[in-house]
Amino acid sequence: LQLGVDGIHPGFGFLSENAIFAQKVTDAGITFIGPTPSAIETMGDKLAAKQTVSAYNIPMVPGTNTAIHDLEEAKRIAVEVGFPVLIKAAAGGGGKGMRIVDNIEELDEQMQRAISEAVAAFGNGAVFIERYVTSPRHVEIQVLADMHGNVVHLFERECSIQRRHQKVIEEAPSAILTPELRTQMGKSATDVARS
Repeated sequence: LQLGVDGIHPGFGFLSENAIFAQKVTDAGITFIGPTPSAIETMGDKLAAKQTVSAYNIPMVPGTNTAIHDLEEAKRIAVEVGFPVLIKAAAGGGGKGMRIVDNIEELDEQMQRAISEAVAAFGNGAVFIERYVTSPRHVEIQVLADMHGNVVHLFERECSIQRRHQKVIEEAPSAILTPELRTQMGKSATDVARS
C-alpha cells in the first residue's frame, strides 16, 4: 500500500498457499495473482477438495470423502476399500499424518497416531481413508487460469522420486505417460481447476 502496488504474485509454496494472505491482499484492493482465497482454502483441505471435484467425474483413489472419527466405521470402510489402506490427514502434506495399515488389527493404533500427528502438525485432527497404492507414480500437472473462466494445463512433472514422502527430483515431461493418458490427465487437471 505504501508503494502503490496494484498486484502481488506470491511466488510458489508458502504465501501462494496461504488463504489468509490472499484474502488480506484482496481486502486491501490489491490483485492477488493466484487462486481466490476460497479456492486455496478448499484445495488445502483434501476432503473439501474431493467433495468439490466430485461433480466433474475426476478419477480418484477409492476411499472416503468425509472425515472418519469412529473406529468401527473406519474398520468397515477399510474392509470395503481393501487392505492395505492409507490413513491421511485432511489438512496434511509432506507425509505428516499419514499411516499405512496392512490389516484390521493395526487400524486402531495407526488411526490414533495419524490423528495425533495431524493435530500436532496442522491443528486439525480430521483424517480419511484411501486404498494404499503400493507402486504409485506421482505425476503433477500445472494449470493456469484467468478471471474469465479460461483454463489450460502446462503439462506434467514426474515427481515419483521421493524420500519420506518429500519430492527429491521433478522431471518434465514424464517418461511414462502415453499421449492418450497425458490428454486424459490434462483434462482432469483443468476440470479440477474449474471446480
